[in-house]
Amino acid sequence: MARLVIVSNRVTSPKERAAKAGGLAVALREALGKRGGLWFGWSGETEVGASAEPKVFRSGRITYGLLTLDPEDQRAHYAGYANGTLWPLCHYRLGLVSFRRADWEGYRRVNEHFARALLPMLKPDDIIWVHDYHLIPLASELRKLGFEGRIGYFHHIPWPTPAVYLSLPSHAALVQDLSQYDLVGLQTESDVRALLTYISSEVRGWLAPGGFVTLGPRRFRVAAYPIGIDAEAFVEDARAAVGSEEMKRLHASLAGRALAVGVDRLDYSKGLPNKFAAFGELLKSWPEHRSTVTMMQIAPVSRGEVAEYRSLRRELEELAGSINGEYAEFDWVPLRYLNRPFQRATLAAIYRTARIGLVTPLRDGMNLVAKEYVAAQDPKDPGVLVLSRFAGAVDEMSGALIINPYDVEGMAEALHTALLMPLEERRERWRANMDKVESNTIHHWCEHFISELATANETAPDPLPPQYQASRA
Repeated sequence: MARLVIVSNRVTSPKERAAKAGGLAVALREALGKRGGLWFGWSGETEVGASAEPKVFRSGRITYGLLTLDPEDQRAHYAGYANGTLWPLCHYRLGLVSFRRADWEGYRRVNEHFARALLPMLKPDDIIWVHDYHLIPLASELRKLGFEGRIGYFHHIPWPTPAVYLSLPSHAALVQDLSQYDLVGLQTESDVRALLTYISSEVRGWLAPGGFVTLGPRRFRVAAYPIGIDAEAFVEDARAAVGSEEMKRLHASLAGRALAVGVDRLDYSKGLPNKFAAFGELLKSWPEHRSTVTMMQIAPVSRGEVAEYRSLRRELEELAGSINGEYAEFDWVPLRYLNRPFQRATLAAIYRTARIGLVTPLRDGMNLVAKEYVAAQDPKDPGVLVLSRFAGAVDEMSGALIINPYDVEGMAEALHTALLMPLEERRERWRANMDKVESNTIHHWCEHFISELATANETAPDPLPPQYQASRA
């Protein structure tokens, strides 16, 4: 069996507990633990003139390779191009896109640094799986150094439509980088259509059934692999939460009121101001819900050094204060706004208690909170998932109440509907969602991608069109 090599911008420490590490990290570690393999990425440390020699150690069957970066290269790569350019672009926030050639060059230098450090650790038959937008050029850099083995890439965030993507000055170069992979995985079929439309219309790639692409001398495949959660573990956490001290405290604080919960990073892509406004609109338009429902928004601070994020935090604090100031009673605070993370067991208790799971991103690759909320529900008395049509999870969560996060009044109406929904309808909707959560877990996702990467291009259709036959002759 070929060795699996996983490359990510950051590597989760083998000492980090599963409840803290998150589902993706746990699944990747599990995949490597079963097969044996290498996990390579940035250590989180910077040093001027950083060496290309990674720190290497072993834990169980997994070898870890941790790379130090030059501080200016790290800034240009991470804060500059990856999160100042690609993140807002892929989330359709063109007004927030900042493109500087120096950041683009730093982004490429870091990917070259990764490739040079990784290459001596590779074996010819290794299968390499690269994760996310920080490392799109990595395959291109490895090919330049002579690596010819299988390389796959998974893009965890949305892929923008051609009209949006064309606003990126480096758009063609990035797609040429993608062509150096054997398999490119995206979250949804709409993401796949967006990328393939760009390739066929803008860079003259040839498309074949099954997502196969020929671009110049390279042939690769683009396909959707919607990511899941560790459903069994989340169900167990939710069951274990029943009767826990956390759940007792939560129930006591609610005093019999219904709970609507949102859990999001503090990020402009999550639609938090509109979510707060919708809750305020619910209390305004349907006064009968005053003092009968509480909204809890958990929003751990993300990239607090970035001006847009600091501004968002101030806006949300003002909105929360305004709603509470207008509607609060001496024994009821309508909106609880929390800026810190919670352990998975605590979140499971909150989800299980909540009558409504409110997931309202303006754009999201998948949004696993939607699936976690569903998995945590009591099958006998489940809550209702209210879900943005712009979250990737909407393709699978057919039992959710689907909302447009730009329509504040429509979201308020969906909250009203959810609060009044009969038990039988709640059960039917939950069952439809849970079937998907259980059939497409994080473990199935991981195994599916790796197995298809191992056989990438073996089932590619022939013949090629004449212009490409000549290039391969």
